[in-house]
Amino acid sequence: MSGISLVVSDVDGTLVTTDKILTERSRAAVSRLNAAGIGFTVVSSRPPFGLRMLVAQQALRLPMGAYNGGALVAPDLTVLERRLLEPAAARDALAVFRSFAVAVWVFSGDGWLVEEFGSANVEREIRTVQLAPTRVERLDFHLDAVAKMVGVSDDFARLTECAPVIRRVLVDRAAVARSQPYYLDVTPAGTDKGVLVDELAARLVVPIAEIATIGDMENDVAMFRRSGFSIAMGNATLEVKRLADASTLANDEDGFATAVERLILPRALGTATPL
Repeated sequence: MSGISLVVSDVDGTLVTTDKILTERSRAAVSRLNAAGIGFTVVSSRPPFGLRMLVAQQALRLPMGAYNGGALVAPDLTVLERRLLEPAAARDALAVFRSFAVAVWVFSGDGWLVEEFGSANVEREIRTVQLAPTRVERLDFHLDAVAKMVGVSDDFARLTECAPVIRRVLVDRAAVARSQPYYLDVTPAGTDKGVLVDELAARLVVPIAEIATIGDMENDVAMFRRSGFSIAMGNATLEVKRLADASTLANDEDGFATAVERLILPRALGTATPL
């Protein structure tokens, strides 16, 4: 690489800690990128409204990705581009999730729909996106404009078994990926974080070779492949680390800030130090 003009980061498990805190060191790292003339933005599995706190805390100025690349939003959260699941694909995904006895969430427009309140996962998501869900009697009646569906379970092995089944049922009608060990996301066909990185590159007129990406989960690998330099978090799986160009520390050890300080900024000057 001749340089880095743009850094694209995942959010949960990467930019923020496990407790969803943006540390002072991470804020300072983004400020250092801005001061060096390097753009910064995020691509997340979160809904657009779940990015609001980052905009406020980091004064983000560039378009951001939501729903694993299914939506592109401006810093004021205006939707610039959005894709939706076909209703038939949403119905089939719901049926597969139910066959595995996992909870299902539906994100549609500015809303988050659930059939049950009270679980630890719902409480965690409320803290993450800073919005409470709407309880509905049955999700079956709310599948006409779905941006993302999520199968939710603390039985990680069950979600692992569910993933190939739902991919086989949906085939090319949706994208399926793990965004957290306890989440299995279903988003519109032709969407992933790599596609969103391509869209950002085109909008911002930045060569792919000058984009650095950083993430921790399976759904981040697509953007690794569409960047000139990719970094896996220390809390990433061995497979995700294998597919990245470099690794940093874990998100609870200020791994994002460490990557900026020791890999990204020095690389821009040709003096990167391996971790």
